[in-house]
Amino acid sequence: MSGKIIKIKAREVLDSRGNPTVECDVVTEKGLFRAMVPRGASAGQHEALELRDNDKSRYLGKGVLKAVDNVNKIISKRIVGMDCTKQEEIDNLMIELDGTENKDRLGANAILSVSMAITKAGAADKNIPVYAYIGKLFGVNPSILPVPMCNIINGGKHAGQENSIQEHMLMPTGAKSFREGIRMISESYHHLAKLLKKRFGAGGTLIGDEGGFALAEITDVNERLELMMEAVKNAGYSGRMKIALDPASSEFFYDGIYKIGNKSYSGKEMVDFYAGLCRKYPIASIEDGLAEDDWDSWVEMTKKLGSKIQIVGDDLFVTNTKRIERGIKLNAANSVLIKLNQIGSVTETLNAIKIAHKNGWSAVVSHRSGETEDSFIADLAVGTNSGQIKTGAPARSDRNAKYNQLIRIEEELGSKAKYAGKNFRKI
Repeated sequence: MSGKIIKIKAREVLDSRGNPTVECDVVTEKGLFRAMVPRGASAGQHEALELRDNDKSRYLGKGVLKAVDNVNKIISKRIVGMDCTKQEEIDNLMIELDGTENKDRLGANAILSVSMAITKAGAADKNIPVYAYIGKLFGVNPSILPVPMCNIINGGKHAGQENSIQEHMLMPTGAKSFREGIRMISESYHHLAKLLKKRFGAGGTLIGDEGGFALAEITDVNERLELMMEAVKNAGYSGRMKIALDPASSEFFYDGIYKIGNKSYSGKEMVDFYAGLCRKYPIASIEDGLAEDDWDSWVEMTKKLGSKIQIVGDDLFVTNTKRIERGIKLNAANSVLIKLNQIGSVTETLNAIKIAHKNGWSAVVSHRSGETEDSFIADLAVGTNSGQIKTGAPARSDRNAKYNQLIRIEEELGSKAKYAGKNFRKI
């Protein structure tokens, strides 16, 4: 068996914020294949369990030695000797080994580290790139380069703020290729840096978890968006760039009331608030505009804005097929954010994207605020022809690792490559 798994070894390493995470090596006759698991700051309460040690004497309780042990002492004993090309079989075996609804026993971080490394090993066994192998698993011919959704101004938890819209992003829908799109973003980002430095001095260019500028001085979303539009104009890309927002509203939802700054809103008033922003700015997408269990308000927002913009559920769906199916039935959104570690295996992630696409929804492949140098999600976005990727500002190597991998994939695909561009929702 050429794809026989010879060895599995996990270890505790650090993510982009200096917090521990799980890294896993899978060894086959083709070599060693490594994967690292990301971690979110504003995690939805319905996500699969990220197993932490809670030992306050190490890493402030955030250690992952328990998850590492679960890979090395439990999972490896069942997986070593199997064929690395049997992705679904291996993933399902790990899920069975865990035996809980949310991977409470072994930890989603333990299972996912193995699952991602197995995917890389399977690709090598078939002598094809990871994105092409994911395409085979998913059932498509990968050719579509995603529109990057780049968080260039950070608010909320990503910038140490309370009751604040979290992510303010640019999308280069008017580019002709991914390579041109990421250049447009980079140039706009640097023009924004000039504006902020001129206005606030050196302190204006401090950056948050995802590489975007963390503006403690500016709490009003309108002021932030005006600065972004000015930067885009200065870069020469007016009319070719769209805006996306991720308010992460579960973070400012209190007993049925949303609070932004000193203002309070009902669910309906929040929908009206977003509608007003859409009239004023070229907004193409709003993610988590409402709280993770405020289903009625999600339905209202989709009814009012769903024909005009992309309405993305993140904390609402947590890459979970059961919750996505409920959202489809209620018409509570028209897009789902895809985060591998929310569900804990590659197979379950692919199933979540399949359900979205089958029902005419878009899927946005996403990073986490606590990232790694692993570029797996770049291959995932292309391998599933998702058309969109959300992985931060063009700053910090943990973010640019994904963009650089997409540049390589586009080059490798050559004339077969198609940039999603303005059709990012119609893949």
